[in-house]
Amino acid sequence: MDYKQLIVDSIQLQGLDKQGLYDLVAAPKDSAMGDLCIPCFKFAKEMRKSPIVIASEIASSVKVGGLIKKVEAVAGFVNFTFDNELYASQVLDNVLEQGENYGKSDEGKGKTVCIDYSSVNIAKPFHMGHLLNTALGGAIYRIYTALGYKSVGINHLGDWGTQFGKLIVAYKLWGNKKDIDERGVRALVDIYVKFHKEEENDPSLSDQARAWFKAIEDGNDEALQLFEYFKAITLKEVDRIYKRLNIRFDSYAGESFYNDKMQPVLDELTAKGLLVESDGAKVVKFENDNMPPCLLQRSDGATLYATRDMAAAFYRKNTYDFDKSLYVVAYQQNLHFQQIFKVLEMMGCDWAKDMVHVAHGMVSLENGSMSTRGGNVVFLEDVLNTAVAKAKAVIDEKNPLLEGKEEIAEQVGVGAVLFGVLYNSRIKDMVFSFDKVLNFEGETGPYVQYTYARCNSLFEKCGEIGKEIDYIGLDNDSCKAIVALLDKYPEILKESAKKYEPSVVTRYAVDLSQAFNKFYFEHKINSEREGIKNSRLILTKAVRQVLSNALGLLGIATPYKM
Repeated sequence: MDYKQLIVDSIQLQGLDKQGLYDLVAAPKDSAMGDLCIPCFKFAKEMRKSPIVIASEIASSVKVGGLIKKVEAVAGFVNFTFDNELYASQVLDNVLEQGENYGKSDEGKGKTVCIDYSSVNIAKPFHMGHLLNTALGGAIYRIYTALGYKSVGINHLGDWGTQFGKLIVAYKLWGNKKDIDERGVRALVDIYVKFHKEEENDPSLSDQARAWFKAIEDGNDEALQLFEYFKAITLKEVDRIYKRLNIRFDSYAGESFYNDKMQPVLDELTAKGLLVESDGAKVVKFENDNMPPCLLQRSDGATLYATRDMAAAFYRKNTYDFDKSLYVVAYQQNLHFQQIFKVLEMMGCDWAKDMVHVAHGMVSLENGSMSTRGGNVVFLEDVLNTAVAKAKAVIDEKNPLLEGKEEIAEQVGVGAVLFGVLYNSRIKDMVFSFDKVLNFEGETGPYVQYTYARCNSLFEKCGEIGKEIDYIGLDNDSCKAIVALLDKYPEILKESAKKYEPSVVTRYAVDLSQAFNKFYFEHKINSEREGIKNSRLILTKAVRQVLSNALGLLGIATPYKM
């Protein structure tokens, strides 16, 4: 039920904008004031009355009855208090009736959202720096899908550039196919690092690298075979990690895919008088914007990231006819995307307004930054393995007889990593700490998973829900707080999508877990009164369902036991 709409419909005072009222309905800061409230300050100028008078008039116009138990005007607010037993029964019935679909909607029906995320580099490690980008994109993909959108996940592979010429030279000089087949990208990184060290003493290696990349561009058989070999090795490895992270894509169209799609874009820019020469290069200038020119072609004719992103934008619009096109990319690329979107706008593409750079911060480990060239990289797979091993150690200590410990450790360890990077606002930089994200008592993934498992253990102790139900068992502050949070979940999904911010979901999951654990410690669930026990088990079942739904959106599993 839409309780905000129920409140608006209950107000009989004439002359008020119903939509304006609806937008103002919110939970009061102090739950003792009621379940929902309307601040009246916005209407003061329009109605030429004080907010206190307006609040009093609105309160007087409401007919109390049914779900609405009490209405009060206090200091310019109208506070609505529900009949707790009726409210609880409606919310809990709604959660359990919809089950895994609770919170989902069809607001995006008929609309498509493209989400460009992860975008790993071929023949380079899938390292810790890719974690936030990948986790964010995966969560946003699932959240938009839950809201009825057709989500298109795009992995814009970094599979073009002189580095492939360098890798071919390195492979021919020092590569060992058997070693690469066995160790994958790690072996490729070793020879890539060696190339850069040797290049310092032998500049001719740079010339050889450029020649081999030119061979790739020209379609040389040997060059293309090696290029495709490096690509296959990389994708095999990253696919294994994506499966562990519950990440999927609908397209792996990388930079090389757009090689034959750039010239039409450059031709159109030229025809519209937007592409001009600058020191032999070709750029688009922004006369009225405080931005440097967008470089689209170097003086030697080479194209750039911007050229390929322009071609990709047109391809995605023509292929998917998106209603939104999101780029989940670190904030260091802010200028790049501002330039791309502006050039598209200057070209007359009205859909440029539907393109959004979902900027995010950086993730690093406590021992510092990373560089593939220097060989200072932290493979994401090693991070996941370490988290799983640490989770296994905790489980061995706390519950040594637990069945299926290996699988549960995988779920807890990987879940801890995902939850840890999705907990804070995406724009913040983060220093990743194993001890922090694996804390079973903090605001963490394991804490939420443990709460889910606690719900399961209650059913093992108390049995299934019987027919006799007395909602008076939920007439206390801790139960009211849980019911209000459960009712709020559908709005949480919408807010998360609107802000492109999965942390809204992670923080909600922690809030719900904390509220349930408070209830668990304050009230006896296995009551001697059957009706009260059953109402509290219904509440437990609803909490378990919503925690599962929320964690699922984040790509995190829910272990039955911990």
